[in-house]
Amino acid sequence: MTRTAKAVRATAETDIGLSVDLDGTGAYDIETGVGFFDHMLAAFSRHSLVDLTVRVKGDTEVDDHHTVEDTGIVLGQALREALGDKRGIRRFGSVMVPLDEALVMAAVDVSGRGELFWDVPIGPAKVGTFDTELGREFFCGLAREAGVTLHLRLACGENAHHILEATFKAAARALREAVEADPRVEGVPSTKGSL
Repeated sequence: MTRTAKAVRATAETDIGLSVDLDGTGAYDIETGVGFFDHMLAAFSRHSLVDLTVRVKGDTEVDDHHTVEDTGIVLGQALREALGDKRGIRRFGSVMVPLDEALVMAAVDVSGRGELFWDVPIGPAKVGTFDTELGREFFCGLAREAGVTLHLRLACGENAHHILEATFKAAARALREAVEADPRVEGVPSTKGSL
């Protein structure tokens, strides 16, 4: 069974096409028009081992908000589709990821109940031209549409670039663990029989 999916979204604000392969090697081909966001998505792909192709045309002449938020939405939709009925997965994943002075905890439950719990205060409002508040917007869309419960917590950190990058890497590593096949799991890992 292949765990791949493609998803698209076309609005007056963004035109997005992307594909995922949950059983990939972390290969990526990303063009969003937002350089720092491309860097974060590349880190997400590499550390989740999800192959990721992303093409976005967004209204970046306004700002980066719609591009980042809508990409999170579409990526979440593709992840949900690729997971299928979730048979045989580990379901839960958690990790602590350091990046220099920054340390971020991520925990994922592929529960079918998509919600983000974000405790990642970032002092500087910008990394270059990128609004740091958009990290939360991305993960909110991803968690909701993927149907995963996602906790992200900053243990310590000062540099906004390091904090955001550690957040993307931590989310990726926790997701990688949660969606991995567990040979001991028969069926869906839930007493309800479905996720």
